[in-house]
Amino acid sequence: QVQLVESGGGLVQAGDSLRLSCAASGRTASRYAMAWFRQAPGKEREFVAAIDRSGAITRYGDCARARFILSRDNAKNTVYLQMNSLNPEDTAVYYCAAGLDIIEIRTPLGVDYWGQGTQVTVSS
Repeated sequence: QVQLVESGGGLVQAGDSLRLSCAASGRTASRYAMAWFRQAPGKEREFVAAIDRSGAITRYGDCARARFILSRDNAKNTVYLQMNSLNPEDTAVYYCAAGLDIIEIRTPLGVDYWGQGTQVTVSS
């Protein structure tokens, strides 16, 4: 069993930056690839970024490419999503996710564990 707790969400203005954190706990947490998804009201859950268990490989969704950076500190069992140049279209609940495979984790079906989510709101 893996528990995921997100933090760092909030209200920011367009152009600002924000860093989300996801702390994983559980005996096998270090075995998992980690990812972020987001879901805006009335929309499907969208893949944002993923990182393999070593932290050496990252993958980004179209919404994140060139603006967001995903990193991982395995000593702390924590992943960080640095979000830059935020715009109102980035407004959503951001969910942390854990899965065994960095390829499969890019879809919700490949996720084994979800966090509760953290709200990010970007005002214009």
